[in-house]
Amino acid sequence: MIDIGTVTKLNVIQKLGVQVYLGTDASAKILLVDRKIPENCQLGDTLEVFIYVDSEGHLAATTQIPLAQVGDVAWLKVVSVNYTGAFLDWGLAKDLLVPFSEQHHEMEVGKFYLVKVFLDEKNRIAATTKIDKWLADESVYFKAGQKVSLLIADQTELGVKAIVNNTHWGLLYKNELFQPVRKGQKLEGYIKQIREDHKIDLTLHQSGYGKVISLTDRILTKLQENNGVLMLSDKSSPEAIYNTFGVSKKVFKQAIGALYKKKLIIIDDGGIRLVRTN
Repeated sequence: MIDIGTVTKLNVIQKLGVQVYLGTDASAKILLVDRKIPENCQLGDTLEVFIYVDSEGHLAATTQIPLAQVGDVAWLKVVSVNYTGAFLDWGLAKDLLVPFSEQHHEMEVGKFYLVKVFLDEKNRIAATTKIDKWLADESVYFKAGQKVSLLIADQTELGVKAIVNNTHWGLLYKNELFQPVRKGQKLEGYIKQIREDHKIDLTLHQSGYGKVISLTDRILTKLQENNGVLMLSDKSSPEAIYNTFGVSKKVFKQAIGALYKKKLIIIDDGGIRLVRTN
């Protein structure tokens, strides 16, 4: 079964003049609508394509990959408005419609909005700014330490709301954010914890010893690039440490402590130095 509004891989199963048809053993033929056919396209070749329904209700395919697929939440720009709704630039020749019924407020040309991409009752791809109805506030499925994709949303008194894996709301706490973030920005993050009320707390930094191990390698690389000397130590400010490695002072101290125990570095008030082996 081929899912509409998604990127998939299909085989070239028929060529009729300049027309190319794609499919699998279990699917119907789908026309590749690109004006320029991929170079040296032959029967049996596999192409990565985006599937949608054309204006006549037929399945169609394009090698152009949009900025978002069905099920995604995306930060997209309005490029035009008419009597049917607002149209978003999502990387395809045909813009993405947000019907008036799917708008919280009237959308304006030139502005960006967080939207959810979905299929309407006629299997047409559309978008909505009413994303809350698609996103859950609570979860029992995520695990602490799990790596997730984040899309930054609005600021609150406690911090910044983020959309987790296109399906849930989570929160990045203000006092744990060591870098600026902006609405619409995509980031990798981690589940910090699932609270007793099943709300999701997030962090941009991997917790636990795995993060320390990764940081030790980066510190050694940085030392080698700087002739074995780095003007950072356990006495340095959290800001200086974050500006260099993007981690908290606590994690940095754990990492240089591990290197010191292995006798790979020397720590003094001014910084750290590689232990020379020759």
